[in-house]
Amino acid sequence: MQENKIDELIGRIMDATGITSQSSLAAALGINRSGITHARKKNQVPDKWILKLYRKFGFHPQWIETGKGQMFMKDTVGTAGFFHDPTLGAEMRFIPKVSARLCAGGGSFVTDSDVKEHLCFNAAWLAAKGSASRMVAMEVFGNSMSPEIKEGDTLLIDQSQTEIYAGAIYAVGVEDTILVKRIEKHPNKLVLCSDNRDYAPIYLERDEMDAARIIGKVIWNSREYR
Repeated sequence: MQENKIDELIGRIMDATGITSQSSLAAALGINRSGITHARKKNQVPDKWILKLYRKFGFHPQWIETGKGQMFMKDTVGTAGFFHDPTLGAEMRFIPKVSARLCAGGGSFVTDSDVKEHLCFNAAWLAAKGSASRMVAMEVFGNSMSPEIKEGDTLLIDQSQTEIYAGAIYAVGVEDTILVKRIEKHPNKLVLCSDNRDYAPIYLERDEMDAARIIGKVIWNSREYR
């Protein structure tokens, strides 16, 4: 029996987007539910579906059609796509999660900006928090920010928010490392503070401050319980 390409595609897209019904998928594609039935009968993926899914979600056309290869087109850090979720009645937005990791410890040398996956958020919530187009998600390793932030947490960082507010948590680049720390600005120095008191503060004097770059403010934390 010949495999039904449409059924496979529908399952693939629903799993990737969190869409829970074919009616919602049809709405996302801008077609009637009967359009899905018609495509199923022909057992052929319409070209306009591939274009719509690419534009709306950023899915790679080859992955849409075959399920093989990379799921998303190559993204730059901070880009994201919109889609409307009829089930929630809300506009949603994808935020890229990059391969680079934030270190809650001695420093992360994993600074790869390649997108490994996307996380989905309510677009209105993101807009209230900052600049969604400049947001990026990164995973944490190390325990210097425990108990507030633990190893394995995923943090959402707004790269547009680089102004320092005392006590706020930021992603900070120091030379070739990426740290997640609370930052205090003292006269002629920056102090990078850990919540875990086993870690001493890091003092960056005036001549070292130029080597530091504020990547962005941490605005959200996701924790997976193990």
